Parts: sequence; structure tokens; C-alpha cells
Amino acid sequence: MAAISLRNIIKRYGKGKHELEIIHGVNAEIADREFVVIVGPSGCGKSTLLRMVAGLEEISSGEIWIGERKVNDLEPAERDIAMVFQNYALYPHMSVYENMAYGLKIKKMQAEEIKARVDKAAGILELAPLLDRRPRQLSGGQRQRVAMGRAIVRQPQVFLFDEPLSNLDAKLRAQTRIEIQKLHRELGITSLFVTHDQVEAMTLAQRMIVMNAGAMEQFGTPEEVYNRPATTFVASFMGSPPMNLLLNAPGGRPRTVMGIRPEHLVIGDTGWEVQVETTELLGAERLVYARLGTEQLIVRSEEVGTSVPAPGSTIRIAPREDRIHWFDAQSRKRM
Repeated sequence: MAAISLRNIIKRYGKGKHELEIIHGVNAEIADREFVVIVGPSGCGKSTLLRMVAGLEEISSGEIWIGERKVNDLEPAERDIAMVFQNYALYPHMSVYENMAYGLKIKKMQAEEIKARVDKAAGILELAPLLDRRPRQLSGGQRQRVAMGRAIVRQPQVFLFDEPLSNLDAKLRAQTRIEIQKLHRELGITSLFVTHDQVEAMTLAQRMIVMNAGAMEQFGTPEEVYNRPATTFVASFMGSPPMNLLLNAPGGRPRTVMGIRPEHLVIGDTGWEVQVETTELLGAERLVYARLGTEQLIVRSEEVGTSVPAPGSTIRIAPREDRIHWFDAQSRKRM
């Protein structure tokens, strides 16, 4: 096992006047055996950052350390990592066992050791009954487990996951998230996991790196990121529905942005007067979309058995004073 150190990582493409910097000085210390999720919208640089750790992208500036080794100039095969991709990349003509064993055979490992490693990984991932099947005989979730098994048998210092669940349907994604959590508890291998899905990030991460436009906006536990977002971007990106951000909130401070999560707005007889635009029923809760002057608000209510406010009607909502966040209107950073 090994810690990962990212020291002022910069990535540039092109030269001279055509040079474009896409990763802007990322610094992060990832502890041995820690599971860290890199999360952000499409195009924010999260996969590029992961690929630099893997050695699949060159680093323009900065240092990457895995354990006691600086790996900037090492080939991917020399970094003692295993990577799980979005596409399963299984050999269609090979059985599950052969797919999992192939990398070890290339290393000329003894057949007994290969079998022991494959059998152990198959037991962890509940693949033992499927070892004789071909990939075409497996579901998407089973194929992804085979891809993870292929990584496990290598017994690397670091696991790298590049959006491995994005090809699965919602039910399989939830199920595979649980399997990945169990896998990490059992193996304890340092892991970096890339996703654009903030629910995936919140449920999997011990800590998370929130990326935006090539920069790291925040690095912290899911609780820290959700309850004390460092910037308005983090506040709006992490959470579904997102935090309400108001420039002109009644009673607000000059030159500031007020943030309040939808679940911390209470419908009642006091507070701000808002006009209802529409509502959504989501099983055990309801979302109310309302307008306060020129700004839109989302209110989350668990009182689904009560009367539904009609579109166009006026209601009152009050923010919980202990749950209000303040951000600087120019820097967009937490105050």
C-alpha cells in the first residue's frame, strides 16, 4: 500500500501563443489506504488528473509521488497501479477466469499462484460461479466486476477508477457502489475514483477533490464539502437539488451571496413572501420551485401529505438562521 502526493500539478497543451493550461496547480496529500473521489462536471480536468497519476498523460509541471517514489518519469507499468476504466475492455474470446488471469500470465507467474489470486478475487466479488463464462454471457454489472477482479489480482499499491459505473443503469450503479465500498474495506488499497456524479462521490468518498475548470475548489470529507462548501461552485455542484444562492436576499449583507440549502427553508406563516412556479413530487419528499423577486428558490419539503401549493400562489418561507452560508460576491469564496 502507499500514499499519493500531488504537488503543484500543472498540465498544458500546445506551445507558445497556442499554449493552453488545463490543470492549474493541484496540491493534495492522499493517505495510505484512503479512498478519495475526484468529482466535477464534464471537462473540468478530473480524468486528465487521474491519467497523470497513472502515467498515461505527461505532467507539464509539478511532482507525483506514490509511496516513497517520485513517479513523474516512470512508465505506467512501473508505477505499481491498477486501473479500472469506464469500458470493461474484456477479451471476448476468453473466459472470466482467463480475463482475470491474463495479466499475471504475461508476468510469467506460476499457475498455482495465479489460481490462488483469481480464486480469492472471485470470492470477494462473488464471481466464482461465473469463471467459465465468456463476457457476452454476463450482465453489465458482472462485466464491471470482472474488470475490478482483473485489477485486484495484480495486488497493486494503488487503484485508479475512471468513471467505472457510468455505463450501468441506476439500480446496478447503486449495487456496484456498495460492492466497491465492501471491496475497499476488505483490501484497504489506496484508491482514486473519478466521477461526474455527486451522489456517487458523496456515498463512496472518505475525502473528495472537487474540480472546476482545471482547479481544485475543495478537498475534504463529504460532510465538510456539503456542510461548509468553500466556494459558490462547490455549494451549487454538491447537493441535489443544489444550494440556493441569492444575491439580493432580504436582510442580506451588501456585496455578498447568501447560500441556503433547499431542506433548510421552512414553509410557514413567517419569512419571505414568494410566488410558487411549480412543484415536483419525489416519493417521500416534494420540491417547490418559487420566485423571490428576480431570483428562483427551491424548497425541499417532506410533508407530502399536506396540500400542494398551486402554481401562481403566494406562500411564505423562512430560512433556518443557523444554516445560512455567506460567500464573497466577487471571489465567490466562503466568508
